Amino acid sequence: MVTQPDRPRGRGLEAAASAVARVAAELGMNVLKPENPNDEPTRSALAALGPDLFAVVAFGAILSPALLAVPRLGAINLHGSRLPQYRGASPVQRALWDGQSSTGVTTLWMDEGIDTGDIILETSMPIRDDDDAGSLAARLAEAGAPLLADSLVLAHDGQAPRTPQDRARGSYAKKLGKQDGVLDWKAGSRQIWNHQRAVTPWPGATAFFRGERIRLERTRIALESGARGEPGAVVGVRESGIEVACGTGTLEIEKLKPEGRSLLEASAWARGARPASGERFTSERT
Repeated sequence: MVTQPDRPRGRGLEAAASAVARVAAELGMNVLKPENPNDEPTRSALAALGPDLFAVVAFGAILSPALLAVPRLGAINLHGSRLPQYRGASPVQRALWDGQSSTGVTTLWMDEGIDTGDIILETSMPIRDDDDAGSLAARLAEAGAPLLADSLVLAHDGQAPRTPQDRARGSYAKKLGKQDGVLDWKAGSRQIWNHQRAVTPWPGATAFFRGERIRLERTRIALESGARGEPGAVVGVRESGIEVACGTGTLEIEKLKPEGRSLLEASAWARGARPASGERFTSERT
């Protein structure tokens, strides 16, 4: 088993093993945690095992041609989209951000490109209104596990399909950074809603109120057209949440997490903060 090295995790940011490493240890499996999976010691250690196939899932590094040549039959990757759409590091998040109604998972033969290899199997999945990146990724993982297992069996038996991708088609989903969480209140309510779901749980949908950073955990479209105030302005507070003006339409915040505090119902936060009509959520600390 090969996984990423121990990284700072949790609120204390103490070094901890990945979930894959923890499960592998419980099963008594040997685990490699190379800083660079393409270095010679790692390649030699894997080659010494005489593997038939590599199964790669969300590893977070580009594997070199030399490493991909180690397994006798090749390397198979499980990817969180219907290729060729959303090649790259954040296919689940980008599908939500773009407002897609469905996505899926694909198994593919790995080559020197980024998610450009021949397709083996794929399946579709609808995106639900209550999905965020966390819940959608979990459902895709459930669908992807048996798809990967079937692909490995087919590959071992010499029966795995090879459907070439058109490299000129499709799209690329670049890796997200913390700055991608900041919401732009000048956008339409649907665009902001899609954005919030795409960056939940990470890097988190970020806004500021009275200079305090606030993470929006759950929202819904209250009004999709028209204008009710300056973008970011509070236009209503009710038990179901806080209605905020967008560039077009309004968004209702249902749950939020102020900086350094626990998750709250937006109405409970409003009872303490007492936002005045017209006070604004902003995209930067003021």
